[in-house]
Amino acid sequence: MQGLYVGIDLGTTFSLAAIIQDGRPLIIENAIGETLTPSVVSEDEDGSILIGAAALARTTTHPQTTAATFKREMGTSASFQVGGRRLRPEELSALVLRKLAEDVEARTGMTITEAVVTVPAYFGEAQRRATRDACALAGLTVERVINEPTAAALAYGLNHYEEDQRVIVLDLGGGTFDVSVLEILEGVIEIQGSAGDTRLGGEDFVNALVEELAPEVRAARGLVAEEPRQRAQLRAACERLKRELSEAERAPLYLPATDSAKAFERVVSREEAEAWWEPLVVRLRSPIRAALADAGVSPEEIDVALLVGGATRMPVFRRLAASLFGGRVRHELPPDEAVAMGAAVQAALKADQKDVQDLVVTDIAPFTMGISVQRRVGHRDLQGVFSPIIERGTVLPASREDEFYTIDDDQRSLLLEVYQGENTMCRDNHRLGHYSLDNLPPAKSGEVPIRVRFTYDLNGMLEVEATVGAHGRHGERVETFVVEREPGVMTPEQIKRARAAMARVKFHPRDALPNRVAIERAEELHTRLLGDARGYLRAQIVDFRGALESQDIPRISGQREELIALCRYLAEATNT
Repeated sequence: MQGLYVGIDLGTTFSLAAIIQDGRPLIIENAIGETLTPSVVSEDEDGSILIGAAALARTTTHPQTTAATFKREMGTSASFQVGGRRLRPEELSALVLRKLAEDVEARTGMTITEAVVTVPAYFGEAQRRATRDACALAGLTVERVINEPTAAALAYGLNHYEEDQRVIVLDLGGGTFDVSVLEILEGVIEIQGSAGDTRLGGEDFVNALVEELAPEVRAARGLVAEEPRQRAQLRAACERLKRELSEAERAPLYLPATDSAKAFERVVSREEAEAWWEPLVVRLRSPIRAALADAGVSPEEIDVALLVGGATRMPVFRRLAASLFGGRVRHELPPDEAVAMGAAVQAALKADQKDVQDLVVTDIAPFTMGISVQRRVGHRDLQGVFSPIIERGTVLPASREDEFYTIDDDQRSLLLEVYQGENTMCRDNHRLGHYSLDNLPPAKSGEVPIRVRFTYDLNGMLEVEATVGAHGRHGERVETFVVEREPGVMTPEQIKRARAAMARVKFHPRDALPNRVAIERAEELHTRLLGDARGYLRAQIVDFRGALESQDIPRISGQREELIALCRYLAEATNT
């Protein structure tokens, strides 16, 4: 089979893959014919792993065996319970990546040679490293990691590279908000400013609905405390409510009766929801202002404001964009697909495909990086002062150097601590790692120079070089290292063990996945229905399970389509 370069948007809520075909980005459908694969992992009753739509349906019916929104914990020591397994965010992300890769290869008949994977622009070095670890666990060769708004700019620039213009990309996805200011000039896309919030996305707007409505729901349903399943059902209902309020001024919130809770129904207006969302809207403004300031431009100097990410469909967000950029707001790219399309463009550039050879893209460092030093202030020494080496906004790839000195007589070692952030004191920044420089030459204080060079590449990987001794002086020593991994980032040994464990995981068969998705979606709808509608659906589910036992393929296919059609009809008829 011929090799393939693919672009992957590894999202908080949904993930997808794309390739360049005949000069255009093509989103690859998954095993059930959908372009969006939910970033959700669950364990089935038989111990097999479900990924995507079937797992998403189980967030309501089986919340204690299902993991979602794990991308937010990349680069941390968090873990998630999935049935009998406890998995790290990197492992869960690897399962999603592996599923996407299998779908691409099945649809195209080609083997993936290399992938370009996207990350939020405001992901720090540890989060980017964790993403690369996830790619390694999934068995993907990934040399290039690209920022999500940069990817969206590439997708836009594919059709507009001959137009000179300044663009701001507003990327509000399920879990993160990224803003990038860029200039397109003679086919060159130059990123000039970037900012964001890795804890602000569509999921937070859903969470705000849940928090506001939960006390009212508990009181009306007669609940002293919510069980995990009841909380999951409320959250699923609020997710539907958010989507419906993007299209209508008012929408119903309905929770059916259960053995331990009464039914609950109430209409929520868009005005009510937007009042609850106001603190989040205020937070959206800050990254926009920061990106514009870093680029040195005003809102009036922006030619195009490009909206990408599924959450940009919300009217409250579109009004915010319009208030800042007027009629220059555009949504010509599919909001859910723009980032994957741009990743495919970058993959084609990596493969040197002639369809995209007219495009060139640059990027910038999203954070300042430096080391911890001691400074003399008056008559006392102040420790833990942040000394920047690569400033935020530096065009990448970049290599910068600064010189430091020992502080004690006959000092034989020092701890080189690497930080990332914008504050003057290291304690207020994020520690990336450390390295011990030993066997320093004996000398008086301030006589041993140590030159520290940071090299930061387009993938967000940082290499540190320390040179001990003066330029050209005999005995000069150079030590080069990637900063030592801090707690929360997987070690090579952990990655090796996790890959071996993943090889033993039982995955639900690809050819049976459409049946599993149909059942899980029907079961999830069944929890929300009452009366005759619930009875009709229950009978259809039982009949379909019987068809599965029969191994009669035509019968299974026919009843699956009937079940899907009934679910669609009942959901529309009952507004659930």
